[in-house]
Amino acid sequence: MTKEQSAKEQSIARLNSAVADELATVHQYMYFHFHLDDAGFGPLATLFKRTAIVEMGHIEKLAERILFLKGDVEMVPAFAVEKIDDPVKILLKAAAMETESAKNYNQWAREFAQNLDAATKQIFEELIRDEEGHFDAFDKQQEHIRQFGPAYLALQSFGQEVPAAPAE
Repeated sequence: MTKEQSAKEQSIARLNSAVADELATVHQYMYFHFHLDDAGFGPLATLFKRTAIVEMGHIEKLAERILFLKGDVEMVPAFAVEKIDDPVKILLKAAAMETESAKNYNQWAREFAQNLDAATKQIFEELIRDEEGHFDAFDKQQEHIRQFGPAYLALQSFGQEVPAAPAE
């Protein structure tokens, strides 16, 4: 195996690792979305749904690069969904996930730069910006809860559609 083939296989492996992380994140965020929406926290539920959609776009970018490198996309989530339904714990978990992703993607971008794979490095740099933006959104929600207390979350349930009474 040539040095170039080895570097390409290493790139494909890292990209697939990122796909696994992003898949697991999409699953986790949709789980959060379902439970928050069910609890009446519409705006927070929508934040997680929209973030999951952005994460799906990350998977697509990573997959396109893997296929360009003549690899195969491994569609296996990195971890199982953690069953959390408390909004504060959800935000803590999500912020931790985004921090971990940004840390890994920074490290991997440096590795790709050393392996002279600028295109993959650039993909990870784009993902880092998104992950930091997600962290910021989750951190702001945590700050609102700290500042305004549980009433902040309770206010999210106002204005939600009240289900009609069942027909008799």
